[in-house]
Amino acid sequence: MATSPRKQRRRPRPHTASRVAAVQALFQAEQGPENPETVIDQFVRHRLGELPNAGGFEDGRVPDARVPLFARIVRAAVRQQDTIDRMLAEALPQDWPLMRIDPVLRALLRAGSAELAMADGPPARAVINEYLDIARGFFGRAEAALANAVLDRIARLLRPAEFGA
Repeated sequence: MATSPRKQRRRPRPHTASRVAAVQALFQAEQGPENPETVIDQFVRHRLGELPNAGGFEDGRVPDARVPLFARIVRAAVRQQDTIDRMLAEALPQDWPLMRIDPVLRALLRAGSAELAMADGPPARAVINEYLDIARGFFGRAEAALANAVLDRIARLLRPAEFGA
């Protein structure tokens, strides 16, 4: 009997993997004493790409991530963090200050906002959908819905032409 395509091997999603790694790196940079460039270097050397004879995401690895996209998102989020944090604070409900939010969700919102701020980035809706998928992987419905709403507000602020009148 033939094996279904789903059971053979997962379909690589390098852009999603790069974004997952960026969220993880931003979380790590916020939690530890290392500067973001050190965290990027650690990820490139130890967490991105597949290990020989291994199946994928063991030990926190992100096998399909593309280093240039990963590093670009992390650097943009760090470089623009003050501006991004102000936009996020305005987009969040008033009773949810940015620092009250789960640190992984905060890293996700920063990464998504940084990517939305990239003039040459993918369409805003594609960025939002990618980060919504990632949010669903880390959190339940409420947090994913919050991420969707906040990133939608940021996208409409940064890229109004993509949303029409």
